[in-house]
Amino acid sequence: MAHHIDINCDMGESFGKYTKGRDAEVMPYVTTANIAGGYHAGDPHVMRRTVALADDHDVDVGVHPGLPDKLGFGRRTMDASPEEVRDYVIYQLGALRAFADQLGVPFQHVKPHGAMYTMLSESEEHARAVIEGILEVDEDLIYLATDMNIYEVAQEYPIRTAFEGYVDLDYRSDRSVVIPKEKTARDPELVADRFISIATEGVVETPSGEQLDIPAESICVHGDTPNVVEILEEIHDRLDDTDVELTSVADIV
Repeated sequence: MAHHIDINCDMGESFGKYTKGRDAEVMPYVTTANIAGGYHAGDPHVMRRTVALADDHDVDVGVHPGLPDKLGFGRRTMDASPEEVRDYVIYQLGALRAFADQLGVPFQHVKPHGAMYTMLSESEEHARAVIEGILEVDEDLIYLATDMNIYEVAQEYPIRTAFEGYVDLDYRSDRSVVIPKEKTARDPELVADRFISIATEGVVETPSGEQLDIPAESICVHGDTPNVVEILEEIHDRLDDTDVELTSVADIV
């Protein structure tokens, strides 16, 4: 029996003269694109071009909303109420969805970014406000849950939810991930090992050797990792020798 898994990647995080990530090179290897909505990164032109690029490669499109903090790339703590965070998400969702509608591209999901997802994980009130806001816009959208706290809250709502795993970041024993200040190249074979382990067994090994349950339907590979293309090539090479099939997250959840 085949194991089905989605590969998602955060994209569209360039803006103005600033280029981040290797979107054009990465897009052929993934099944889902989380596109920045202009707050932590991205601008209208990048948003439109990234949606079009995803469409060219039959990659599913959703928004990657962050806090209004381009200087800190959305990773700095901000004092924002649940209602304010909900509005930030809806604003970015609407902006990106307009480009998808313009280009005739289906709009699939929402995946919070950086300090916003940390806020949602730590505050149930914030998490509920965002989920309820998404449902008020479109109850058919999928929510990519970045950790188990958010995932468990989402289970209480009539929203399709996919749990996300990480393979190019290290896990702590509490299943939180270590976010480095600067991305460095990762060992493609190690990352591919983690990918296959999560896809087939739902487990990942921490740097200390501890086995963690990661029941993921979607796995994130970060587009700003310096050797991301080499990592994705190694993952795809492994798929040829396994019963793992890349599948749209919409067909899994």
